[in-house]
Amino acid sequence: MDIRIEGLTLRYGEAVAVRNLDLTVGDGESLVLLGESGCGKTSTMRCIAGLERPSAGRIAIGGDVLFDGERNIDRPPHKRNIGMVFQSYAIWPHMTVFENVAFPLSMQRVCKADIARRVRETLELVGLAEFADRGASMLSGGQMQRVALARSVVMEPSVMLLDEPLSNLDARLRHRLRGDLRELQTRLGLTSVYVTHDQEEALALADRIAMMQHGRIVQIGRPNEIYAKPLSASIADFLGVGNILPVQALDSTGVRIADSAVTLSVAPYDGAGELKACIRGEDIAVGDDVEPGMNVLEGKLLTKEFLGASATYRVAIADTAELEIIGGKHRQLTAAPGDTVRIGIPADAVQVLPHEVGQSTGQPQAATPVQAAS
Repeated sequence: MDIRIEGLTLRYGEAVAVRNLDLTVGDGESLVLLGESGCGKTSTMRCIAGLERPSAGRIAIGGDVLFDGERNIDRPPHKRNIGMVFQSYAIWPHMTVFENVAFPLSMQRVCKADIARRVRETLELVGLAEFADRGASMLSGGQMQRVALARSVVMEPSVMLLDEPLSNLDARLRHRLRGDLRELQTRLGLTSVYVTHDQEEALALADRIAMMQHGRIVQIGRPNEIYAKPLSASIADFLGVGNILPVQALDSTGVRIADSAVTLSVAPYDGAGELKACIRGEDIAVGDDVEPGMNVLEGKLLTKEFLGASATYRVAIADTAELEIIGGKHRQLTAAPGDTVRIGIPADAVQVLPHEVGQSTGQPQAATPVQAAS
């Protein structure tokens, strides 16, 4: 079922957690709310679940109105048919895996035969069928989170809400479980809203990403769109762009790095005011990889790190400007720290952006929902 949010506002006294937010999540779509702590993403999700009462706005799932401030409609959480998975596993350690997953069905007074069938099918779905009779306290962290997921899925919810469910797991397990989560969401065709501050997690799990800052959505689009074309330097910084340099405009395709004589040819831009040049480290060539037609600069190598699959270099190109460069493991730079090195930056790899959305150029993209394939 789709989710439609109109004019959602949530205040805590004078503080505004969510500001007049409009959002549509398509039927079967996985939407990720991404942003730093305090941006309003969890507050938005809690409003959908009914765990917070909004100050204003309207929330509907599949055309069924769950909250409407003007009409004084506010359906309680247990009557919204929403599955939730939290950061904490919130499972009962004195119960078996089967009993944990069966609990919400027992509260709904589902008959024992249907409970047994639905729990068995759900445990099979999340890969825990052989653990049905094991005590929950004997499970690993990843297995506990699968139990929490199964307990939500077994209810056959209209939508699924997930609040940073993988953040308590180690990196390797988190990587594996996010793939399992994505596969499960796609297989079931579940409409889901996933909250995270981890940009890699967002890129892996989303049909669309809604980037939040200061209680509002500042950019929304498919993962590849958000990654390739952030609307502001602050969004680019959050998405892991390693080089964000204050610049002064020269013309529509040229800038000067602030407080230096270094100029760059850049991708065409239209803006004024506080501008930043945003350059991903993997787009910068160094040493023998520099090609004609690039912005060719010289700088002093400050540090070099071998990271296994890649190598990272820091190069000073002016008294006040440094660049982080990410290279492959097969063509490492032989220069030593302190040496002068050549670097090359393609013009189309330099995006000139305002610091924040709305300061000079760029407004949030239209929230067009993605319809899941049947």
